[in-house]
Amino acid sequence: MNETLVACAALTKRYGNKTALRGVDLELGRGRIVGLLGPNGSGKTTLIKILCGLLQPSEGAVLVDGQGVGPYTKSIISYLPDRMYFADWMRATDLFDLFADFYRDFDRTKAMNMCASLGVTPSDRLKSMSKGTKEKVQLVLVMARKAQLYLLDEPIAGVDPAARDFILNTILTNYNEEGTVLISTHLISDIEKVLDEAVFLKGGQITLHDTVDNIREREGKSVDALFREIFRAPNFEGGAF
Repeated sequence: MNETLVACAALTKRYGNKTALRGVDLELGRGRIVGLLGPNGSGKTTLIKILCGLLQPSEGAVLVDGQGVGPYTKSIISYLPDRMYFADWMRATDLFDLFADFYRDFDRTKAMNMCASLGVTPSDRLKSMSKGTKEKVQLVLVMARKAQLYLLDEPIAGVDPAARDFILNTILTNYNEEGTVLISTHLISDIEKVLDEAVFLKGGQITLHDTVDNIREREGKSVDALFREIFRAPNFEGGAF
């Protein structure tokens, strides 16, 4: 088994004359929970979409479990997008059927148990659900798979603060511990306690990648405090890409 699960080398992505990623080098091992941290517009979503094969890099290379992005890597990646992409007429149970047909590692029993824990009624149609409940359904679909790599794009951004711990607990208690979880977020204080590593992304470039323990020891402050210090400048507002 390849101990390096994700390897990006000189990864660059341009949208016309806008550069979203600039020469990103990144390696992630197995069995880690990693925070991909940066403000809106820093390139977090672009990086995640390249890893799961939804976007092609302009330059550079990506390997997942030693393979270039393709059918095999897509079969071992479980991806949580930053917005709902299913039709409103569908029920959660319809989505479970779809995922069970499409992914051999999807565990329907686990999905039903997560729904019970999260207060989701699987027989309800999506159109009758609140935005937060829809996002819980998406999380259930992702975490009910025994994937090698979980790519979670802003999993706690759409829920109220009281529900965030519940969402994080769902992730922690259901992911495949032999795999790795990459969580994209700008809500560092809520998520820092579950992270093994942190990756800071600023202007499409990685400015820091280290274990959370090393960061705290070296900087003498929390990851959240360091993030606020680095990104407090107002010029990092912008759209998500």
